[in-house]
Amino acid sequence: MKKCLSVLLLLSIHWSVAQTLDIQGHRGARGLLPENTIPAFLRALDEGVTTLELDVVITKDKKVVISHEPYMSGSICTKPDGSLVAGKESQNFNIYEMTYEEVKGFDCGSRGNTRFPEQQKMSAVKPLLTDMIDAVEAYLAKNNLPKVGYNIELKSSPSRDGVYHPQVNEFSDIVQNTIADKLPANRYTIQCFDFRVLQYFHKTYPDVSLVALVENRKGVKANIESLGFTPQVYSPYFKLIGKKDIDYCHEQGMKVVPWTVNTVKDMNQLVEKGVDGIITDYPDRAKALRH
Repeated sequence: MKKCLSVLLLLSIHWSVAQTLDIQGHRGARGLLPENTIPAFLRALDEGVTTLELDVVITKDKKVVISHEPYMSGSICTKPDGSLVAGKESQNFNIYEMTYEEVKGFDCGSRGNTRFPEQQKMSAVKPLLTDMIDAVEAYLAKNNLPKVGYNIELKSSPSRDGVYHPQVNEFSDIVQNTIADKLPANRYTIQCFDFRVLQYFHKTYPDVSLVALVENRKGVKANIESLGFTPQVYSPYFKLIGKKDIDYCHEQGMKVVPWTVNTVKDMNQLVEKGVDGIITDYPDRAKALRH
């Protein structure tokens, strides 16, 4: 009888984890389709993600564009004339110095990505955040899918202020105003490695949930002290977080969602340690966590 109860308890715990784990599609589904493009976000929905993870930058005409780099990457982008963007000239194509009309002339999908051999090559542009949200919401409604969250990273750093993006307050205001026109506060989070952005949001937009992105070895306590307040989510590189750290975060009222976790083995190990979600380039692989 005791053995049966133990088995039932384990099954109950596994079922609970499967139902509550936040699976975030990194840049949509970068392992499967061109990163940060509308097709990649829609594919992530098909794979059952609960949150879409993405990056945003600002154009010369103050539009919010989905892009990991504030320029055209020499690894994945092609110029409007069909020639390849070379690595050494990437940063010359500064999105902050381009209008969106100029930005959408670049194809950042047809070349594929050598780091992700499974990624399907297709013509794809860097979309406006508003167009992406519209496309996702329409797709969810059409296919009777549950609503998802949006985890939006502002690509900000002190060395790029006024060069590759606006100053922190302007950058943050543009993004927040754009999102607020489309989504309620409970549907999105703002994430950033640049703690200045999180501090500004915390003070100016207190209803917005914030995510502290971390890739250093200072430790949870030191990073939160540096931030100056406790965010809703602590999001470290997955190899920098252990069970004691996760337990500490939970004691402080923070969820833990590590990045970028691409093997089922690593996913399972993190779930066993008690994480609240994972960010992955391969949301198709994360399906195993739900069974």
